[in-house]
Amino acid sequence: MTATKGPASYFPSIEKKYGQPVSHWQELIRSSPLSKHMALVAWLKAEHGLGHGHANALVAHTLTEDRGA
Repeated sequence: MTATKGPASYFPSIEKKYGQPVSHWQELIRSSPLSKHMALVAWLKAEHGLGHGHANALVAHTLTEDRGA
């Protein structure tokens, strides 16, 4: 088994720290009127209390997934 790399490597600690599955955060990101990476990161930090690294990982992964990459 290979270790998870990139943004997804943060997912277990995000779920443990904030008590919500990654899908919860992805739904919030996708339903936000914001679309720019850093605007979404700032919003997750200000409105939902996420740390910068966790917010950045969630946004990066979600936007990449949505682009079909």
